[in-house]
Amino acid sequence: MRDFSWKVFAMTGDVESYLLYTEACAPTGQESDTAGEVIEDEEAEG
Repeated sequence: MRDFSWKVFAMTGDVESYLLYTEACAPTGQESDTAGEVIEDEEAEG
């Protein structure tokens, strides 16, 4: 899953693919800090 999401991100620049990649790389049970910050930013915007 990690390799697939990275390849999709590299080919398309899709941010959601990058976030999926970072989640796949994170230790089990923990969300990456970067992904959490992005989600918080999106919620603050509306």
